[in-house]
Order: sequence, then C-alpha cells, then structure tokens
Amino acid sequence: MATSRTPPRKTKSGTVNRMLRRVKGATLVEIEQATDWKPHSCRAFLSGVRKKGVVLIRQERAGGNAAYKVISEAESCEA
Repeated sequence: MATSRTPPRKTKSGTVNRMLRRVKGATLVEIEQATDWKPHSCRAFLSGVRKKGVVLIRQERAGGNAAYKVISEAESCEA
C-alpha cells in the first residue's frame, strides 16, 4: 500500500520561530512583514515564547532597531 506524505504545514508561528533562531535574530518589523500581524500581536507572540521557557535576548542593530534572538531552548519536562 503506497502512502503519500504531505509536506509539513507552514504556519506563521513556525516562520517566526525560525526567524528568531537565525544568527541575526528578527526585528518586530521583520516579524510584522513576514506574518501580517499587528505590532501588539508580535509582542504577544514573543511573550508567549518566553512563557514556554525559551530565553530571548534583545540586541540593538545599526539604525536603532531592536532584534530578538533565541539563546536557549526550553528544558524538556520528563514526567
């Protein structure tokens, strides 16, 4: 029996998570452009990432823009 594999769904949250893991991280403007989210939604997403235990840092880029970058993943909980 042949099974066809469907490619993984591309989600906005997945896109942002990949952007945050880049070497240069991602600015709020870059996240807004990639997702069509409003600025408050982008900030809320970053808060949700932090609540999951992921450590984000805020770095200043040239031109005064702040970029956010993942520096540590959440610890897995073995129950």
